[in-house]
Amino acid sequence: MNEEKKNYTFFEVIARIIPIQFQSAPFNCILENLLAVIHGLSFSLTVVATQHLFDTIAKAAVNEAGFQDCLVSLLLLSGVTFGQQILNGVHNFHGTGILFPKSMGKLTVLLHRKLKSIDPAQFENTDFLDDLNKAREGIRAIPLFCMILYLCISFYGVYFLSIGVYLFTLKPMLLITLLLAFIPAILAQTIQVRVFTRLEEQSAPLRRENEYYQKTICDREYFKETRILGAFSFFNQLFTGTMELLTCKIWKAEMKTALLKLMLNITTFAGMGASAYLLFTATMNGEITIGMFAAVFAALGQIFAIMDEIVGKHVSSMNKDIGKVNNFLHLLDMHERTGLDGIPDFTKGVAAHGISYTYPGREKPAVKNLSLNLAEGETIAIVGENGAGKSTLVRLLTGIYRPLKGRVTIGGLDTGEIAPSSLYKGISGVFQKFQRYKMTLEENVAISGSPTKAGSHQAESALREAGFEKGKIRMDDMLSPEFGGIDLSGGQWQRIAIARGLYRVNGFIVLDEPTSAIDPIEETRIYKQFQRLAEGKCAVVVTHRLGSAKLADRIVVLDSGEIVDMGTHDELLSRPGKYADMWVAQAQWYEREEEKLVR
Repeated sequence: MNEEKKNYTFFEVIARIIPIQFQSAPFNCILENLLAVIHGLSFSLTVVATQHLFDTIAKAAVNEAGFQDCLVSLLLLSGVTFGQQILNGVHNFHGTGILFPKSMGKLTVLLHRKLKSIDPAQFENTDFLDDLNKAREGIRAIPLFCMILYLCISFYGVYFLSIGVYLFTLKPMLLITLLLAFIPAILAQTIQVRVFTRLEEQSAPLRRENEYYQKTICDREYFKETRILGAFSFFNQLFTGTMELLTCKIWKAEMKTALLKLMLNITTFAGMGASAYLLFTATMNGEITIGMFAAVFAALGQIFAIMDEIVGKHVSSMNKDIGKVNNFLHLLDMHERTGLDGIPDFTKGVAAHGISYTYPGREKPAVKNLSLNLAEGETIAIVGENGAGKSTLVRLLTGIYRPLKGRVTIGGLDTGEIAPSSLYKGISGVFQKFQRYKMTLEENVAISGSPTKAGSHQAESALREAGFEKGKIRMDDMLSPEFGGIDLSGGQWQRIAIARGLYRVNGFIVLDEPTSAIDPIEETRIYKQFQRLAEGKCAVVVTHRLGSAKLADRIVVLDSGEIVDMGTHDELLSRPGKYADMWVAQAQWYEREEEKLVR
C-alpha cells in the first residue's frame, strides 16, 4: 500500500513546480516577472542617478557646472526614486494580493483532483494521512517558493547583473569582494535545507495529532461532550503535550539556523569592510570620481542589505519550505486508481468471487475468502456483530475498495479493471456516518444527483419517501446555526441522508446502518418503505438490528470477515447458529416496542 518516495534535488523541485505555478496563473506569472525586472533596473538607475548628481555638484563647486545642471540632476534622481517606490508598491501588491491567493486556490483544486483519483483505501493508511497533512502545507509553500524564485532571478538577478557590470567598470576587485562575501553565506544555507527537511518529516505526525486535539477542544461537534463529561482537561493536556513537542523540535532547528546566520553576518561585515576600503583607496588614487565614490558607497549598504535579505530571509524561507514542496510533489506522484470505461448492467447483478481484504498496517483480514451473488431485484441483509466486516464488505461490493484477492463484478464490470467513475454510475447509498452538509435542505438532498435535475419537486418527493416531516422547514432553509440557519435532530438528519440516497438515480442501492438514532419500530417502517423502493433493483441492507433484516430476501451472517450462514429469516431461525443466538438476544427489544404500540 505504501509507495516509495523519490528524493527530489533542489533543481528537480524547481523544474516541477515552475510549470505548475505557471499553469495556475500564466498571465500573473509573466506580469510578476516583468515587474520584478523593471523594479531591479530601477535600483541600478538610482545608483547611476546618484553618481550623476554628486559629479554635477562637484563640478559646480569648481564652476564647471551651473545651478540648472544641479537641479536637473536632482530632479532626475527624485524621479527615479519616486518611480522606484511606485514600482515597489505595485510589485508587492500584485505578488501578495493577486498572484499568491490565486495560486493557492488553483493548487488546492489540483490537490483535490488528485485525491479524487487516489485509491480510497489509502485513507485508512496512517502514513498516507501524514503525507496528506504535509502536502496541504505545501499548498501555501509552493506559491511562496516560486515568488521568491521569481524575485531572486528577475529582481535581484537583474539588479546584481546591472550593478555588477557598473562596479566591474569602476574596479574589478570590488565585484570579486562582493562575491567572496556572498558565497560562504550560500554554503551555510545548504546546510539549513537538511535541517528543515528533517524537521518537516518529524513534525507532520505530531501536527496532525495536535490539530485533532484542538478540534476535540474547540469544534462544535465535540465541545458539548467534552464539557459535560469533564474531558476538556484531558484533551487540553494532550494538545499542550503535542504542542510542546512541536515547539521543542522547531526550537532546535531554529537554534542551528541562528548559528548559521551569525556566520553569515560575520562574512557580510568582513566583505563590506573590504569593499569600503577598496573604494576609499580608489578615490584617493584618483581612479574614480567623487560622485562615483558617493554613489557606490551609498549603494554598498543597499547591496549588502539585499544580499542579507536574499540569503538570510528568502533563501532561508525556501530552505524551510522545500520539505513541504517535496511532500506536495510526492502526493502528486502517487499512483492513481484508473481503469477502463464502462456502463454497469444491473441485470447481471453484483457478485464477489473469493475476495479477501486487509487494511493497511493490520495483519488480520477484515474480509477473507468470501463469495456472494446478488441478483437483479434481490435484497440481501448483511448482519453480524461489531467488527464482523459488514462495512468493509459493502465497500468492496460497491467498488470503493478493490479486493487484494479475488474479484468483484458490479453489473458485469470487474472493479479491478474499470474506472471508479464508471463503477459508481447507478449506485446509491446511505451510510452510518452520513454527512450533515452546511447547506439548504434542498441542496442537502439534491447534492446526490445531477445538478441539472436538482429541484424542489424531486427533493421533496425523496424526503417524503424517507419519512421526513418538514413542518415549518422550507426547502431553502439553511441547515446550519453557524451560517444563520437552523439545526435538526439526529433522527431528522438521518431521514435527510436516506432521502439523499433515494434521490440519486440508481440500479444498486445500499443502506449501511443509517438508522441508529431511530427506534426499532420506526426503523422497521423505514426498511419496509425501502423494500418497496428497491423493487427491481439490487439492494443491500447492513444492520445490527435483526428485526429489519428479516424483510430481506436473503440474510448473510458475517463473523470475523467470513460468511458463517445464509438464508431467509425463517430458515436461519430454524437451525442453531449465530443468527439464532443474536435473534434471541435482541427479541426483547421488539417485544417491548410492540407492547408500547398496543397500549
